[in-house]
Amino acid sequence: MTKILSINAGSSSVKVSVYESSSRSSAPTQLAEASISGLTAPPATLTYNASNTHIKDKEVQGIDSQESAFERILAHLTSSDSLPQIPTRDTITHACHRVVHGGEYPEAHVIDEDTYHHLEDLTELAPLHNATALAIVKACTKLLPKAKNIAYFDTSFHASMPNATKTYPIDQEVANRNKLRKYGFHGISYSFITRSVADFLGKDIGETNIIALHLGSGASACAVRAGKSLDNSMGLTPLAGLPGATRSGDVDPSLIFHFTHDAGRPAPGSSQKMHISQAEDILNKKSGWKALTGTTDFGHISSSADPRCRLAFDIFVDRIAGFVGSYFVKLEGEVDALVFAGGIGEKSAVLRKRVVEKCQCLGFQIDEQKNGSAIRDTVQDIGSANARHRTLVSKTDEQFEMARQCAASADL
Repeated sequence: MTKILSINAGSSSVKVSVYESSSRSSAPTQLAEASISGLTAPPATLTYNASNTHIKDKEVQGIDSQESAFERILAHLTSSDSLPQIPTRDTITHACHRVVHGGEYPEAHVIDEDTYHHLEDLTELAPLHNATALAIVKACTKLLPKAKNIAYFDTSFHASMPNATKTYPIDQEVANRNKLRKYGFHGISYSFITRSVADFLGKDIGETNIIALHLGSGASACAVRAGKSLDNSMGLTPLAGLPGATRSGDVDPSLIFHFTHDAGRPAPGSSQKMHISQAEDILNKKSGWKALTGTTDFGHISSSADPRCRLAFDIFVDRIAGFVGSYFVKLEGEVDALVFAGGIGEKSAVLRKRVVEKCQCLGFQIDEQKNGSAIRDTVQDIGSANARHRTLVSKTDEQFEMARQCAASADL
């Protein structure tokens, strides 16, 4: 029996889901989920759910890093009466790690010493994202010596993008040497969404064409043709494309040099191991809705009459609609569905309504009653019966997708 940990480490939290799998042909079963948040804004708190045991925001002491948070979660999992399937650490057979930037890796990869050092090198391309995942990988090799560590990359789903899509029009000798191209992100989420929507539509995944929107504090759009990524709004890093809670999204590249004369200097949070420029810090952490409104709470932004919130909302709708139109053309009008996903895509009926209204000329139309209903199913139809193309909402589960791929793979 395979016991799998799916691990998602962020800058302020660590989330671990526990799965059990009996065969490659069946989906894994979730046994438990645990997370520790508040790493950057103490006190740290533990949330845990398994069978009939539920803990929410319990304060925990002595947590000052992703590594210590993971170690505490692991201790809780192996000592909990509600999780008899994991009596000891040695019971765990696989540890799946979400790694944002995978460079040229086209699929999941077992992490050995060479892979680890290669991912360290890629941290230069994604200093704000890869470092936390690698910290957990290092902790796993020490705490779970018998488990196989596997990296699942947000970039891998987009390995199918055509050369003309992923190539920047710059000196190609420099681009190839420094690995400067579009990679695309949120790929684990898009893999889950594409498979779920294909199942919902009763289509083979290889015949499924969708425009998918992963809308959360980090937001992106993806054109999927024949079940594979054709284009993604993010680029060399997750900064490109749609604006987010603290990210600017697409701006004129020269803007930052007019914004500050210190663009190339190290940011205050930079270190010898994590090189972050002022430009990266400003555009990734000090822009987006927070810069426009003072808050990252999109629920508040979407319901507020404050002109600053209205502007932020309208900017988001405008940018999303722009990518929907672009991807509709790239798919040559052969679109099975426009799919909303992510925390905002799933919860914000008003955002879905405004985006679909903007895209009505393309054949999308919303059903007000369906759109206003709670999203309970993995995939739910919110489109009008008279529309040429479907409009759907899909839940997404990156933790499950990693465990599913792990359980289904003969090589892992």
